[in-house]
Formats: sequence, C-alpha cells, structure tokens
Amino acid sequence: MTPPRFSAEPTYRTIIAVGRPTFLALGYQLRYRGRHNVPRHGGAVMAVNHTSYVDFLFAGVAARKQHRFVRFMAKKSIFGHPQAGKIMRGCKHIPVDRRAGTESYRLAVEALRSGEVVGVYPEATMSRSFEIKELKKGAVRMAQEAGVPVLPTIVWGSHRIWTKDAPRRIGRTKTPIHVTIGEPLHVGPDDDVTAKTEELREIMKRLLDETIAGYPELTGDDLRFLPARLGGTAPTYEAAYSKDFSDMSRTRDEFTG
Repeated sequence: MTPPRFSAEPTYRTIIAVGRPTFLALGYQLRYRGRHNVPRHGGAVMAVNHTSYVDFLFAGVAARKQHRFVRFMAKKSIFGHPQAGKIMRGCKHIPVDRRAGTESYRLAVEALRSGEVVGVYPEATMSRSFEIKELKKGAVRMAQEAGVPVLPTIVWGSHRIWTKDAPRRIGRTKTPIHVTIGEPLHVGPDDDVTAKTEELREIMKRLLDETIAGYPELTGDDLRFLPARLGGTAPTYEAAYSKDFSDMSRTRDEFTG
C-alpha cells in the first residue's frame, strides 16, 4: 500500500497560526526544553504524558521548532464531529477505534515509516494523580516495527486549564505551560518490548520530576494540581487507580495493548 503523503499542510498551518496568538492572548507562559531532540527528518513516536484534554496542543507546538507536524492518535469519535472532525482529518491525525485497534496501529506504523512524527498517549487514559501511570506497550512496539526512536515528552501545566474532575479554566489565566522533550529512546529490532516500555516509563517519571522542579510553586487551591507525594492535594496514585482503571476498562484499546 502506498504510504500516506503529508506534503500539503493548509489546515495544520492555519491551526498553528491561530493557536500561537491565542496562547499569547490568554497569557500562557510557554517554556520549552529539549525541542532539539525532535528530529528534523524521519519518523519518531512522540510519547506524551496525559493529564489534560489539551496536552496535544502544546506538545504539537513544541515540535514546530524543528519544522515538524505531529500526527496524533485520537479517538475515532472525534473524527465524526462536524467541526472537529474536519480539523482532525485536515491535520492528518490518526483515528483510533478502541474496539478494533489493528487498523489504527497499521496506519501509525505506515506514517512512521513514511517519515512522520506520530503522537501517542502511552498511559491510554488521563492520569488523575498527575503521575506517570503504567504504560501500554504500543508506543514502543510501533517504534520497533517502524525502526524509529521514541521521544519521551512531558507537558506540565495544561491540566490547570482543563482536566478531569475539575472546572475548566478558560480565559486569560496566564497559566505557565512547560514542555520537556527528552533524548530519543532507540528501540532495537531484538529489544524486549516490555523492558523498553518500563525504561520509557522511568525516563518519563524522571522528566516529570525535572519539569515540576522548574515550574512556579503551586499554593492554596492550586495544590490540587500537584501530585500528593510532592505535597499536593491531588489524589494519590493508589486512590486514583480505581477511577483510571474504570476509564481504561470501558473499551479495550487494542492498539496500545
């Protein structure tokens, strides 16, 4: 099958052009670290932590420093929305059918082999504890199959805008958003996928701590957005697990399994 071609980018370029002044108007204080780790050419899996409904916006903008567009894997239902679906298709994002993930996995590997950066949430569902949860193996597996690296990526601060179990804070909030992209994790053809997935998780945990350490101190009501082990009032990893597991169990996400 002919690999997908992503040369024309009118929709994606428009989204970026509108997004940047919008972020400025909302007062978001964007800080990026490690943007040079995104390869200028060739495929890569961008593995992003998942604490917010808008993580992908900031991770995607981070890759533009290297002139790359990230093709995010997203729920198929979004593509059926009259407005959002048109944007998703125009940006060449990849639909994920959680009841039949084989096709979305195939499309992702195909895109990687054709030289695209594919964005995934290896935690599968949003983390209510804001910690790095157990990772599904799909990110590492597709990187291995396509022969491309994994980019461990942390977005921190976007959960203060829109996350689960908390009111949305839309408006000129002046929220700091910090994005860290770690060094590429290479997956050899004979590497053990389970071991590499655990290595990826440990890297993401370390990058999360480093990113939080460089973030403005949270106090008062904003402590709800800080992990409990760091003195915040977010649910502990254990307390959040049952709700997170319930989310994951609604339908089996075969692509990340």
